[in-house]
Amino acid sequence: MQNLWYNNHRAAKNVYALTYKETKMSKIFTPFTVKNLTLKNRVVMAPMSMYCAPDSVPTKWHETHYATRAVGGVGLILIEAVATSPEGRISDTELGIWDDGKGRALEPLVSRIHENGAKAGIQLNHAGRKCDVPGAAVEAPSPLPYDANAPVPAEMTAEDIRQTVNEFRQAAGRAHQAGFDVLEIHAAHGYLLNQFLSPLTNRRGDAYGGPPENRARLLGEVLDAVSLAWPADKPVFVRVTAEDYMDGGNLPADLAQLLNIAKRAGNGIDVVDVSTGGLVPVTPKAFPGYQLPHAKIIKERTGLPVIGGGLLTTAAEAENAAADGMDLVFLGRELLRNPYWLFGAAKELGENLTWPAQYERAKPR
Repeated sequence: MQNLWYNNHRAAKNVYALTYKETKMSKIFTPFTVKNLTLKNRVVMAPMSMYCAPDSVPTKWHETHYATRAVGGVGLILIEAVATSPEGRISDTELGIWDDGKGRALEPLVSRIHENGAKAGIQLNHAGRKCDVPGAAVEAPSPLPYDANAPVPAEMTAEDIRQTVNEFRQAAGRAHQAGFDVLEIHAAHGYLLNQFLSPLTNRRGDAYGGPPENRARLLGEVLDAVSLAWPADKPVFVRVTAEDYMDGGNLPADLAQLLNIAKRAGNGIDVVDVSTGGLVPVTPKAFPGYQLPHAKIIKERTGLPVIGGGLLTTAAEAENAAADGMDLVFLGRELLRNPYWLFGAAKELGENLTWPAQYERAKPR
């Protein structure tokens, strides 16, 4: 297992746990603008699958779940991974957007997020070899199973790849029609686009495998395709796995190179959402802020804004991450535990956050 990056940045364990030193204005409560989108603050709810959509459409649970975080003041809510095709689902209870009906089914969810004060983003995904849908035709760049218990996926043909690119394009159009403010392409956590990017899972000998220029080709084609259906004034995010945690896998500098190849005039990457792991069954040694050094490298080498995080829980951790160069800061499990996290963070950082009128009586004085 590759521990070089972890060992070189052990000191980061302490950097993001520092006590917040009060300044004139806290960083996480300042607005952030990219293209036509202005977020009221820099806190992003990370996509987290709920696995409770038996028909691959949102339920009342989804509406309540996301609307609650909007009420809690989150600037941008990136909803869970949404599959671009039936065989692209992680499970048979994952949301989907592979037809117009499923696109329309997302509209009430977007409306609930908007009416409660947040912006809404959708994460488009194809699971590749990590598809766990019973009876699905599992496909991947190479016929390598995820683990000993997983099926051997079929190696995708050139036609399969063209079809997948077209499905991302169609999904982007439906996402725009549903009213989403941000489109995020999921190229992380061991799913299909991540599988093409990594030499550990991409053993192809054609134009989609081998050197970085080839491994980045599919991501570039997906970006080209979605630019035809997604308005140019709306931002496109890409989520990446910046470390595979195994010898021979990608490191942050590799991902920066791959992103620089994939982005080009006309297709646009506006923000990189930086995560790690998920490609192979290895659990990283995680600590608060453990993915932030990866995001800094990618920001420096691509010149793109980044979203960083990784087990952040306190206001001081989030504030220090933003002060250290993160354009946006994502929270995941902490927002599951506490959807009103920003209310407490504002008090701790000395910000006079406007509370919903219905909750005003509970605001600390």
